[in-house]
Amino acid sequence: MAERELKVGGYAKFTSTDYPGELAAVVFVQGCPWRCGYCHNPHLQPRDGEPAIAWRDLLSFLAGRAGLLDAVVFSGGEPTIDPALENSMRSVKALGFKVGLHTAGIYPERLKQVLPLVDWVGLDIKTSFDAYDEITGASGSAQASRAAARLVIESGVPYEFRTTVHPALTTRRHISALTRQIADMGCDTYALQDFRSVGCRAQDLIDSSSEGALDSELVGQVKSRFRRFALRRADG
Repeated sequence: MAERELKVGGYAKFTSTDYPGELAAVVFVQGCPWRCGYCHNPHLQPRDGEPAIAWRDLLSFLAGRAGLLDAVVFSGGEPTIDPALENSMRSVKALGFKVGLHTAGIYPERLKQVLPLVDWVGLDIKTSFDAYDEITGASGSAQASRAAARLVIESGVPYEFRTTVHPALTTRRHISALTRQIADMGCDTYALQDFRSVGCRAQDLIDSSSEGALDSELVGQVKSRFRRFALRRADG
């Protein structure tokens, strides 16, 4: 049976970085089936457990922020894991907020259902599609990601595709192949971002250096493939 309320793993009252150009609150949805080693929210991966706050209580809080904030971003975990996501988005829009979505595209059909309610999407693209399962620990993850990418591009919803890079997981070959693949699909807005150790539980990744993963030659090559490009350094 579908859950009646969104399962909230946490929330941020205010952010100026999670929805481009807008002041937003972030709702972190509990649960994710993938196990990416560099995940900075591993506590949000399990689906079981008590929610951090009841959705109805969080919605009441958000109602009090109407006129002060521009948007509400649903993040995770993986927000499309939750069958209550669509209704939750409708509730937020009814309060006058724009709706942002952070997703890895794990459930393309569920993404398709909610895209008409979304005003901006941040789609995490992990690596080249031939190496996806090594990052996610989940068989068939590349097919889901590719389908989600096409859905977002074809939807007309403003978006950003972005890739987190750690040289132990994502090589120059992966980045070069991936950016060619998504550019050929029609992606025109893309960001590369350095691995950040905050929240990560993979000690081997924390201990190994990520310096030099995004050198100027590679960044220049990638930048040339997109109309809009951003580079986010770990120390930025």
